[in-house]
Amino acid sequence: MIVEELMGLLLNFWIGLAILIIVLVKFSIKFVPQNRAYVVERFGKYNKTMVAGLNVLLPFIDKIGYDQSLKEHAYDVPSQAAITKDNISLVVDGVLYLKLLDPYKASYGVDNYVYAVTQLAQTTMRSEIGKIDLDKTFEERESLNTNIVNAINVASEPWGVQVMRYEIKDIEPPRTVLEAMERQMKAERDKRATILDSEGERQSAINVAEGAKQAQVLAAEADKAEQILRAEGEAQAIIAVAEAQARALEMVGRVADTQEGQKAIQLELAGKAIEAKQAIAKDSTVVLLPESNTDAASVVAEAITIISTLNNTKTVTQQ
Repeated sequence: MIVEELMGLLLNFWIGLAILIIVLVKFSIKFVPQNRAYVVERFGKYNKTMVAGLNVLLPFIDKIGYDQSLKEHAYDVPSQAAITKDNISLVVDGVLYLKLLDPYKASYGVDNYVYAVTQLAQTTMRSEIGKIDLDKTFEERESLNTNIVNAINVASEPWGVQVMRYEIKDIEPPRTVLEAMERQMKAERDKRATILDSEGERQSAINVAEGAKQAQVLAAEADKAEQILRAEGEAQAIIAVAEAQARALEMVGRVADTQEGQKAIQLELAGKAIEAKQAIAKDSTVVLLPESNTDAASVVAEAITIISTLNNTKTVTQQ
């Protein structure tokens, strides 16, 4: 009976020890997920930071004080009023992309780093918008975002967080300013349309003038070519006539050297002389006659004498 009681006590002891060991192992071994960090405190004081993987704690001595996420998170920045450099009130909101770099600083450097960075983003945004005019807030949104990120990162360095980027979601100016901007944009569009119309009319006029100029040039060139061709034709015709006359004179000269040619010339000259005297007698009431006889035989004799003289002169010249 006593042995059974001892065996029961021993069994309970081993069972209790096994349970204790299991509990100690459970509290001693910690598996940290990826992109998370556990801040470990020992007796209420910071001891270490456990990163992803297998980690060991001292049970009942160490405890996890903070569980921090190392992922990048997006946080909305509430809408707020801001005044531009030219005293225009705007309502601006944005989105903040934040990442924790140092879990120790984020745990002990600030009570709530998300709230702190959000407030810092609002104040920085108001400060940056106050440095520029209204028109620049729309035109230089990218540079405005960059300036806000740089300013926040400088101020949030002691908190162990980093702003990856900041985006302004919406900028809402007063209604009166919106109406004025709409009128300005409409006037600008009308101006561009007028300029485009005038440019089109100008180009059209230039094209018409260029076409007329080219037409005149082509017409002048065609007229010039026509005149050149006409002149060349007339010149060739004159040359052909001159060549024909030269050949005719050459043939006449060759025939005149013969006896038959001399007789023909005498007859031709006699006929010409008679026709000339008849014409003089017909057109004038006074006729001058030479002292010698005026019959046809005398005229022919005179013509023969002239031809003989010419032939004698030609012979002497050739010799």
